[in-house]
Amino acid sequence: MFKRRTPKTWFIWFCHLLWPDGGWNRAFEYIKYRLKRLPDSPKKISLGISAGVFASFTPFYGLHFLIAIIISKLLRGNVLAALSGTFFGNPLTYVPIGVISLSVGHFMLGTDQPTSDETLEIFVGAWDDFGDNLVALYVNEGMTWTKFEIFLNKVLLPYSIGCIIPGLLASIISYYLSFPLIIAFKHR
Repeated sequence: MFKRRTPKTWFIWFCHLLWPDGGWNRAFEYIKYRLKRLPDSPKKISLGISAGVFASFTPFYGLHFLIAIIISKLLRGNVLAALSGTFFGNPLTYVPIGVISLSVGHFMLGTDQPTSDETLEIFVGAWDDFGDNLVALYVNEGMTWTKFEIFLNKVLLPYSIGCIIPGLLASIISYYLSFPLIIAFKHR
């Protein structure tokens, strides 16, 4: 029923993930084409893009599409444009977004920002708590969430608060950059 993948096919699949068949230029041309063909007004499309850009600043990875849809609906923007706006958050931008959001969040909360080594230890500790507590469910042991609480207080809370200002700035900039471009695309 399912074809088993060999190491060679996994390598080919991974290469296609990094570099599409037609190249990245063709992929970007396709996105431009799809944006030109969206049926909404340039304002709604720009609002959707800015909603997607803001969603990519939130710390809830894996939920950016859902967050972008909700924000786009609240702003009455284009949902498809919001989904494309979430691609602002990608492996190249997640690290700067995270560093900026954490720094702003710790500044706003008035707390000391942990070093990168401490932050890594906090992440590992939170995952250890998840693993230990998952095992504890099946062997009837007590659960402890102390390392996860440290993660919540020193990473997730500052990130959640700190993402608001840079996310708003980036989304406002993306709105004002995309609005005239979309008008020009629609008129051509």
